[in-house]
Amino acid sequence: MDQPPKHQQYLVLSESAQTEIEVKRSQFIAIAKRVQGVADAKQALHAIKETYPDAGHHCYGFIAGAPSDSQTYGYSDDGEPSGTAGKPIFTRVQHSGIGELLIVVVRYFGGTKLGTGGLARAYGDAASEVMAKLKTELFVATEVVKVKVAFAREGDMRRAIDQCQGQVIAEEYGAEVMLTARVPVGTELPVFY
Repeated sequence: MDQPPKHQQYLVLSESAQTEIEVKRSQFIAIAKRVQGVADAKQALHAIKETYPDAGHHCYGFIAGAPSDSQTYGYSDDGEPSGTAGKPIFTRVQHSGIGELLIVVVRYFGGTKLGTGGLARAYGDAASEVMAKLKTELFVATEVVKVKVAFAREGDMRRAIDQCQGQVIAEEYGAEVMLTARVPVGTELPVFY
């Protein structure tokens, strides 16, 4: 069996992570979460804002799908000077090779202005710190397929589905056997007569 196309398999978080850094008395709390789609990313961001409602800024960067899917990219400076927060966070996310990843950096102002360069470094460093703690696993996109097979070849088809890391999720018995299986996207199952 062929492997699914590379854009259909990628690393994702196996658990959320959080870390904190301090720069000139400003506190930066970096949170990494797995998000599946842009709506999920926005919902997770909203939950983080509710957890830290008194923070000055909730800056973020995300790829809410496959790492190569630019339709699922997003970032925001959340009131910080343009390009000083969201873009440095997003750059770390983008170069990680990890998909379905949201990083939010929550800032509590410590009284000392950092300047645009200092802000960009602080947000980027916070994102890098939380990324160093990430635990990942391989995600393989799957699809549901139905295959008809003669009774005598049912075992062969089940073995073929197992070999491609697929899973039979339903079967119907009639004149032939109809197997419904979840398999990696792009898998071509053999034809048995």
